[in-house]
Amino acid sequence: MNIQPTPYDHPDAVKLNDAVQAEYAVRYDDEGDVTPLDAGMFVPPQGLYLLAYDSEGNPVATGGWRTQDENDQGYENGDAELKRMYVIPEARGLGLARRILAALESDAREAGRTRMVLETGTAQPEAIALYTSSGYEPCPKFGHYRDYPNSRCFAKPLT
Repeated sequence: MNIQPTPYDHPDAVKLNDAVQAEYAVRYDDEGDVTPLDAGMFVPPQGLYLLAYDSEGNPVATGGWRTQDENDQGYENGDAELKRMYVIPEARGLGLARRILAALESDAREAGRTRMVLETGTAQPEAIALYTSSGYEPCPKFGHYRDYPNSRCFAKPLT
């Protein structure tokens, strides 16, 4: 597998974003994640977006982080927010999510961020298992879905 930085609005990133949105819509019986995002949020050193490609050059996994600082949505100074972690069903179980997560944590740390935060939901038990087994702990809710009862927020120090 080849993991490489890719713009959030690259056609392969858009393809996987559409796939994860479709999965969210099924799991949550809604329109998917409507958190406002744009490509500029993932431009280094303020963020990073990664795509993983298989040996045939097909995009199979994605993930990114974006800078957050203290604001009225519950973020703290020094936060890096994890977004759009996704592995296509055919590539699950190969450790791609862990590899992408580790690369994003390392990059955010190098960019001076002190805490990685993420929001997921109760309909994503695999995600919760990945994050808790990677050292993430529940934290006070933040972000777009902070008032939703099925939202779960996690954080991990990067220092």
